[in-house]
Amino acid sequence: MGREFNELFDQWSHSYDNTVSGKDPEYEEVFLHYDEILSKVADSSMGTVVEFGVGTGNLTNKLMKRRLTVFGMEPSEGMRKIAQEKLPDVRIFDGDFLNFPNVSESIDTFVSTYAFHHLTDKEKEIAIGKYSKLLKEGGRVVFADTVFATEEAKRGMIQDAKGKGYNRLAEDLEREYYTTISVLQDLFNQNSFSVTFTKLNPFVWLIDAKKIK
Repeated sequence: MGREFNELFDQWSHSYDNTVSGKDPEYEEVFLHYDEILSKVADSSMGTVVEFGVGTGNLTNKLMKRRLTVFGMEPSEGMRKIAQEKLPDVRIFDGDFLNFPNVSESIDTFVSTYAFHHLTDKEKEIAIGKYSKLLKEGGRVVFADTVFATEEAKRGMIQDAKGKGYNRLAEDLEREYYTTISVLQDLFNQNSFSVTFTKLNPFVWLIDAKKIK
């Protein structure tokens, strides 16, 4: 359920903001247009928001600036500590995509950036089913994450990374649970969502799902 990566994120927490700012050439394309990607997710959100994978609080900050009610969920203690230092007034809990505390208000939007791939496809299915039960008609799931058009496209990106000597990136793409658009399309449709996919950089797609019944 993603917590197997907690140690990695505890270690990464102190350099995460440098990485997303494009200072690590190996991950430059992954985080291309990072600020714009976060803004698109925030601008598509409404009402009371549950954010998964708060990280260091960059999306959270944009949500707060839009005067939305935000409940943050972050399984990494290191990440939670930094986010809470940045945003002392935000409620950030020890939670993940599948297991998170009940919030005190009706949820309008679930959001996340760069994190849903930490779930297997089976776990993604369970998570989307859970969000469907918690959202009313018109509620939204707005995620931005690395997704591939096809498995062939994924293999091509891995080979390209290896060819450039980007071994850390290649290992990430092979180790974590990156999926395809067709898989996510089916999972959302099966759980009463209409969903669109918009490519935002060579790796990241905006996944915008609306509860339809």
